[in-house]
Amino acid sequence: MGQRIAPDNQEPHVPVLLAEVLSALQPLKGARIVDGTFGAGGYSRALLEAGAQVIAIDRDPNVAPHVERLRSQFPDSFEFVPGTFSRLDEAVGGRPVEGVVLDIGVSSMQLDEAERGFSFMREGPLDMRMAQSGESAADLVNTLDETELANLLYAYGEERKSRRIAHFIVAARANEPITTTTQLARLIEKAIGRKPGDAHPATRSFQALRIAVNAEFDQLVEGLFAAERLLPEGGRLAVVTFHSLEDRIVKRFFDPEKGGPAQSRHMPMTAAPERRWIKVAKAVKPGEDELARNPRARSSVLRSAIRSEAPARAVSFDGLAVPTVRGAA
Repeated sequence: MGQRIAPDNQEPHVPVLLAEVLSALQPLKGARIVDGTFGAGGYSRALLEAGAQVIAIDRDPNVAPHVERLRSQFPDSFEFVPGTFSRLDEAVGGRPVEGVVLDIGVSSMQLDEAERGFSFMREGPLDMRMAQSGESAADLVNTLDETELANLLYAYGEERKSRRIAHFIVAARANEPITTTTQLARLIEKAIGRKPGDAHPATRSFQALRIAVNAEFDQLVEGLFAAERLLPEGGRLAVVTFHSLEDRIVKRFFDPEKGGPAQSRHMPMTAAPERRWIKVAKAVKPGEDELARNPRARSSVLRSAIRSEAPARAVSFDGLAVPTVRGAA
């Protein structure tokens, strides 16, 4: 995820914020690290080269060539488990782990494959399913009623013109189903226009559909709590996100007091809850050199912290500001 992928016969390019991720997970030599979002294996490779043992997880079957490459090069220190990072503690199977890295969002590998339907820049089926099973983006676009569709685009894509886009979609699909990426992208551009120099008008809508199709916010929250259950005191968690909604969830997960209501000075003081994460690092963003090498890194943010001795919490969405579709627009 977040990795720029070379053709299959070449090594993948460096994933975003690589040096910063490695620093956040130190010390690495001899440590067992879970790469919960394997993608093309950029983080896994760097971790292995630094002397770590890696358990990698991914739900996309198309990662197989990258898995086999690392498996052949690091047979004694690399293991791959197919599945979702939301259940990473189960994937580890009780083995001790010193660190977890999560790179949230769609990978460049998926964006660059037109047949996966993630990109509005490439003609392909309107799919967007990371696991290549279940409900597709086309299913949502062609079956949700206008209000539900508008709410989805607003909540998950922060698309202010969601109602107008939804109205255009519903009118268009009455004549024929919307089945391709470029068909939908042209329709959105027709609905809200495009100003020179602005991002493509379909950007936010495609983000919203992808998040909905893959239940990405649910996966993120479940994965964060799975890492909390898995990591012992002193264990390290590094999370790279690619838009503000994800970053806000991670920020509040590490420091829930910042997401809660302010305590009135007129009320008796209450004890602060136990902190599950300590040494919460400031958010890290890519520098100019990295942005010059990989413009897709521009929205990435790294947050990291160290596990305390406090027992893991039960999974809860409270206080994490997870967007909800119901009544959003």
